[in-house]
Amino acid sequence: MSKEVRIEKDSMGTMEVPVNAYYGAQTQRAFLNFPISRHKMPKMMIHALGEIKRACAVVSGKHGWVDATIANAIVKAAEEVSEGKWDEQFVVDIYQTGSGTSSNMNTNEVIANRACEILGKAIGSKHVHPNDHVNYGQSSNDVFPTAMHLAILQDFQVKLLPALSSLQASLIKKAKAFDDIVKIGRTHLQDATPIRMGQVFSGFAYQIQQSIERIQYACTSLEELALGGTAVGTGINRPSSMTKEVIAEIASRMDLNVRETPNHFSAQGSKDAVVHASSSLKELATTLMKLANDIRFLSSGPRCGIGELILPETQPGSSIMPGKVNPVIAESLMMICAQVIGYDVTVSVCNQAGNFELNVMMPAMLYSVLESSHILQTGISNFEKRCVQGIEVDQKRCEELIELSMSMVTSLAPLIGYDKAAEIAKESHKTGKTVRELCIEKNVLPADQLKKVLDPRSMTEPNKE
Repeated sequence: MSKEVRIEKDSMGTMEVPVNAYYGAQTQRAFLNFPISRHKMPKMMIHALGEIKRACAVVSGKHGWVDATIANAIVKAAEEVSEGKWDEQFVVDIYQTGSGTSSNMNTNEVIANRACEILGKAIGSKHVHPNDHVNYGQSSNDVFPTAMHLAILQDFQVKLLPALSSLQASLIKKAKAFDDIVKIGRTHLQDATPIRMGQVFSGFAYQIQQSIERIQYACTSLEELALGGTAVGTGINRPSSMTKEVIAEIASRMDLNVRETPNHFSAQGSKDAVVHASSSLKELATTLMKLANDIRFLSSGPRCGIGELILPETQPGSSIMPGKVNPVIAESLMMICAQVIGYDVTVSVCNQAGNFELNVMMPAMLYSVLESSHILQTGISNFEKRCVQGIEVDQKRCEELIELSMSMVTSLAPLIGYDKAAEIAKESHKTGKTVRELCIEKNVLPADQLKKVLDPRSMTEPNKE
């Protein structure tokens, strides 16, 4: 911003504002009042605010509630905001007034001054007024929560869900490719009965499918908008027919299935839908943490660990140990998951600040959910590209570990009894001999029957009746 200033005025008096700024006095006050963090309002939220202001101006101009010439200029200016042309003009910190009033006024002032410019009037002239015209029929208290829902919905549907669907497709592809490879299963971190590697990856893929469904379900709550409630949910100072038309305009422009909330008092006093959305991200984070950890452990070694999976080599793993390669892409995803879980705690605490008719910690909630969504979508895409797509299986290692496992004795239990099978398992552990070797020594079953019973592949499915 320029060091030269102009004088703008609001209800509290005059303020010096950078001469080339489109925002005005209220934004400048908020900029000075909240020198808190390095985080400004997320761009997707800014663009959502622009869409709301545009839709309100379209409807207000059509009905004559705002002069048609002024309304048309507001529509043009708001479209520029929604398209990202003026992102740098949004200077207020995330940790601001809890209702988001500062960001709503930042939007109103930028659009008002740009509309003045479009009409050939001086910036700061108030020919287009930020409150009387741009904010007509609205309040920060219904605009900001509406923009929250729009921003999160769009982020989920345009970015996060496609990233998840792509990861799921890659996991399904691996499940099919690995379906004939039998490995040892593990429960309680101990050897269990055989399982196919394809079955393992099918489990991963289905977990992602369920995460997708939970996020989609959370979106249905976000589709209810607070717009129309104005100050406390009663709709004071807005025409009764305004909200329905404005939301229809927003739905058409943003291609979202949004609708007016049936209860504005709930929509403005609490942010339960945002908590639901955040919770779906936390659930996804726990799923991804399990997936990343399993892949790390299954690839551990490669010689002195489990070593069943072979991961793509992405970078040297050590500054002191030559030749070491680590599962760094999975580690990156795990840290993302930990951060998302932390953000969810923030959202939960913030929702408790719904005091009477308004929640007063909305900006922090918004930032937490959008940042969670962003790092998840980028982390998921990176994990898929640099890890999952290149995963291979060491089939020889899988076969060796199966044969060494004492759990192979499980398939014998229905034929020789649990106690006798347990004795063989304990002797296998004590002597180091395999279950197969002991069964042959003891002539537990005829050779052909033993071969059939101890076939690892047959143990990966229910018994044939």
